[in-house]
Order: sequence, then C-alpha cells, then structure tokens
Amino acid sequence: MKKDKRLIGFLTLCVAPATLLFFIFMIVPTFNVFRMSLYEKGAYNPNETFVGLANFKALLADPNFIRSMQNMILLVVVTTLITFGFSLVFAGILTREKIKGQNFFRIVFYIPNILSVVVISGIFSAIYKPENGMLNSIIGLFRDMSDPILWKGQQLVIVSIIIAMVWQAIGYYMVMYMASMSAVPESLYESAGLDGAGRLTQFFQITIPLIWTNIRTTLTFFIISNINLAFLFVKAMTSGGPNGASDVALNYMYSQKDAGLYGYSMAIGVVIFLFSFALSALVNKVTERETLEY
Repeated sequence: MKKDKRLIGFLTLCVAPATLLFFIFMIVPTFNVFRMSLYEKGAYNPNETFVGLANFKALLADPNFIRSMQNMILLVVVTTLITFGFSLVFAGILTREKIKGQNFFRIVFYIPNILSVVVISGIFSAIYKPENGMLNSIIGLFRDMSDPILWKGQQLVIVSIIIAMVWQAIGYYMVMYMASMSAVPESLYESAGLDGAGRLTQFFQITIPLIWTNIRTTLTFFIISNINLAFLFVKAMTSGGPNGASDVALNYMYSQKDAGLYGYSMAIGVVIFLFSFALSALVNKVTERETLEY
C-alpha cells in the first residue's frame, strides 16, 4: 500500500506542473474568449456591457466576416487536397521507384518546412513582383508583358497564397509518408504483381489502405494547423489586401480587436474555435476506416 501511495504521489508530482500550465495557458484563456464574446467591450474594460449573443448576430450580417470565412475555408480545403495529393505521389515514387539521389530529393523537398513563414512569404513576394519578379520574367520570354500579371491582385491573390502554402508543407508530409510506406512488406507488392496488378493499382489497393491510419492522423493535424498557417501567410504576404480579397477570419479578428471591438473580435474567435472543432470531428468521421494489419 505504501509503495502504491508513493507511486501515485510521484506520478501526481510529475503530471501536476504540465496540468497546471495547460489549465493556466489553455483552459482559462479559452474560457475567457467565450466570456468576452458576450460583452460589447473587452473583459478588462471597466465599462463593459453584457450584450448576450448580439455579437454573433452581427457576424451573420457582416459581409467582411463572411468573406474572410470563405477565404479561410477555401485556403484550408484547396491547400489540404493539393498538399496531400502531391505528398503521397512523391512519397510513393521516391519509396518504390529506383531513383538515384533519393536522400538528396528528401532534403530538397524538406527544406521549405524548416524556413519560417516570414522567409517563405518574402521569397514568394519577390517571385510575384509584377515588374521584375521571376514569374513574370519567365512568362515574358513567351509573351508580351507590357501589362504585367498582378499575382497579388484581387483575382489571383488567393491562388498565389495557396501556391506558397503548398510549397511549404509538401516536404514534411512526404517524408512522413515515406517512413510509413517503407514499412510495407515488399512481398505484398510482389504478390500483387504476380496477379497482374500494375503500379497504380498497387498504390491505391495496397499502399494507401496500409498507411491510412497515418494519413488520417496527419490530415486532421494539418487541417487544424492550416487555419493558423493561412493567417500567418496572409499577414506576411498581403495583410488581407487588396481590398480584403485575401482576408481570413483570424486576420479579420485581429483587425477588429485593433479597432477596439474586443467583444466582437472574441465572437469571431469563438466561431473559428467551433469551426475547427467541428471540422476535426467531421474529418475523423469521414476518414474512419477499419485498421488493416500485415
């Protein structure tokens, strides 16, 4: 009994600091965000006024907020689909095909992930420059560029941000999938080959099902982190411009806070939190599969 009590006490002592920090820096701020969203001003303003759900009703009628949510959803969905599609294809090629310099390609693809968002944003902003940017310079070799393409203009700004976000993320997930694919027994592919299955069939019928658990976990993680990444890229590359064309919900939340509308900005934060939670639950449900063993 004494040993059990000592063990419980030791484990409690080990877990207590992390639990306390999690409560102070996660639970309390999250609770405060929900509470502040019910007030007209910030929770620390002595003149705060309780308005209930008025901030949330105002959000539904705010075209700028609706546009920022649409932009955020578009960035998250399109970036996720493209990133995971290319990551799986590149991982499959580098794992199964005999290509010289595989380690070199792994390093090259992974480098963007170790760069900060600010550095990547600076690189792509230089590439997208209308006058002397690399992209327009290359296109200028094949057509007249007297009227340069505005890659960060209203029509193309979302596409330009998506390209930067995909470039940053592909390498990380490719390396993760390569590790999973390397664990798949080669005998399974040999058996499938004897039965007449081609490379493409093997990829979709063997590789994808056997690494599905990893795909599912990384997919949920990426979607949630992508909400924050979208904000960081927008903030560093466009600040929501031009004319709010690239504004996302988190960026709009900060702009409302800077304008002194603390309660309104916290209501936006609550909507983003609930959206993230609902999206995670939806992805987990949709991607639920029976675990395969080999």
